[in-house]
Amino acid sequence: MTRVTDRPAVPPGWPAAVRPPDTQGWQSSAASWLLDQCPPDYRAYPGWRRHPVALAWVATVHVDAQLDAMRTAYRRIRVELGEHLTPEALRQTMADLESEGVRLLAVSRGAHLVYDALQGKRYVPRL
Repeated sequence: MTRVTDRPAVPPGWPAAVRPPDTQGWQSSAASWLLDQCPPDYRAYPGWRRHPVALAWVATVHVDAQLDAMRTAYRRIRVELGEHLTPEALRQTMADLESEGVRLLAVSRGAHLVYDALQGKRYVPRL
């Protein structure tokens, strides 16, 4: 059975809040989503709204740095906080770090896909 859709194909990991490339308003939806992944202060820079590819680049750098920070925190928590937290608190904090790392990994993938699309790269699904 063949499924017919008029929605353009997007790669796995494409953010649900971002319209597919080349559809009406897609760059605006991309900019809004990218700004949601960054600190609120980033909204104060009008150049990033006017130049979404620059915003996407800054967002990928920011999100990747956050992901690196979560990985570093996860590696160091036992040594640096082990004697200051109960075993349960340590387990919970490590679980929280792991959950945030998983979330950030998905955001990073999405931000990189949006960045690629803003540079003109298009996804072609394979059979």
